[in-house]
Amino acid sequence: MAAHIEVVPVAAGVVVTEDVDHDDAVNNSVNGSKTDEKMFSKSEEGVSYSSDEGAGIKMRKELGLLDGVGIIVGIIVGSGIFVSPKGVLEYSGSVGMALIVWAVSRIYIMDSGSIYPTVWGTMIPRSGGDYIYIYEAFGPLPAFLYLWVAVVIIMPTANTVIALAFANYILQPLFSHCDTPPDVPVRLIAAAVICFLTWVNCTNVKWATSFQNVFSMTKIFALIIIIATGIYHMGTGNTENFRSPMEGTNYGIGKIGAAFYQGLFSFAGWNYLNFVVEEIKDPYRNLPLAILISVPLVTFVYFMTNVAYFAILTKSEVLASNAVAVSLGDRMLGVMGWTMPFFVACSTFGSLNGGIFASSRLFFVGAREGHLPQALALINLKSFTPTPALIFLGFMTVFMLVSSNMQKLINYIAFTESLFILMSIAALLWLRYKQPNRKRPIKVWIGFPIIFFIICLFLVTFPVFVSPVELGVACVIISAGVPVYYFAIYREMHSKTLLGAIDNVTKMCQILWMSMPSKEE
Repeated sequence: MAAHIEVVPVAAGVVVTEDVDHDDAVNNSVNGSKTDEKMFSKSEEGVSYSSDEGAGIKMRKELGLLDGVGIIVGIIVGSGIFVSPKGVLEYSGSVGMALIVWAVSRIYIMDSGSIYPTVWGTMIPRSGGDYIYIYEAFGPLPAFLYLWVAVVIIMPTANTVIALAFANYILQPLFSHCDTPPDVPVRLIAAAVICFLTWVNCTNVKWATSFQNVFSMTKIFALIIIIATGIYHMGTGNTENFRSPMEGTNYGIGKIGAAFYQGLFSFAGWNYLNFVVEEIKDPYRNLPLAILISVPLVTFVYFMTNVAYFAILTKSEVLASNAVAVSLGDRMLGVMGWTMPFFVACSTFGSLNGGIFASSRLFFVGAREGHLPQALALINLKSFTPTPALIFLGFMTVFMLVSSNMQKLINYIAFTESLFILMSIAALLWLRYKQPNRKRPIKVWIGFPIIFFIICLFLVTFPVFVSPVELGVACVIISAGVPVYYFAIYREMHSKTLLGAIDNVTKMCQILWMSMPSKEE
């Protein structure tokens, strides 16, 4: 079967290959033999050829500034802002404390969003996000533990929560006579949308980013409707919900920490653009700009959205609702109340698409570094997407549908993600100390990462007293990564049998998905 690989844009240049027979290319690449195929980069300076032994293909650099903003906004504004207000209020105990939590969360995300991705992403312009940064500072074992937890908990669970929220909002109008839609249809719809978006991301990067841009605008429009409704409601003198704002406040440190978990879940995804750095055009410019545009926009919109929720709905109504935005729509939008479930479904759909797009790159980079099976580091010859990594992520996400309890899933995610963000900031401080003269295109005052480190330490430590079971399970899963690393990674280097089996799986995946190994930037 002949395959023609066309000119592929890669930032300032292109990666080109000649016409080759696909089966020969695959077989030669997995067997390590040389072929007549040549790969080269054409840039303004000229043409530079790569050696046959190091030949591979790269994912296209197709993401511009608008795509970067769309990815961040699209991932952050997902199910969280429509689900988490209930959890924040439940743990904080009062409307006033809930708004304080949202305000401090905004400051936290503004701080982290301005220093963390911009500094890391320009100092180490490689895809993989926290995994690569921890690897760079602390070595392979801590990096593998992050990857292990990302595979087992963070990425698939986060995507599962969003898919479940999408299914709940889609089915809400059909089961309006019930408090919540039946569990089985919810899981089936969630599984279907996961599979569909996995297919889209496998097929074409431009399709995926176009979806992201359209749904990002849709969800911002939905939040603007909520904010405008809240302002109108308060403008007509309805401010009774704010008359005793601190009544019922839970002042326990553990409770406040758990409230922050729920609030910060709404901002999950602020660092996901770092997972796809190698696909961004001019990352030194577009990565910081995309973050500095999108993070302040989203944090402001989120805070105002919560003010609108609490202005219109009473404390008991928020706590009784599984879909706060829908309850607001039913109260204020009259016959147009149906639009709110539609907008929320669009929001979660776009967020899930962005989550699949970005998090699959983490698995891809982990495999390229030798911490996951090499089959996950293959790139499809036609679509230039990491198809095996996307399919693996899709399978893990569907598997997580064994649980549909979103509150517990959120606690699992928040604890593990906070722990490894803490490690990433520790890595940033460590490299600042060990490599003071390293090139840093963007450098910030050392006090900002130190403050961020202290906040992360609080978020990791105090909620243990509130949710010991969930966090205990998360710690066990993290610890289980140590023997997995030893037997599956360290010993693999010395096991010819295991290496042979992995090589056979890689060959099969190359033929099955028309893929070849990647060539790192």
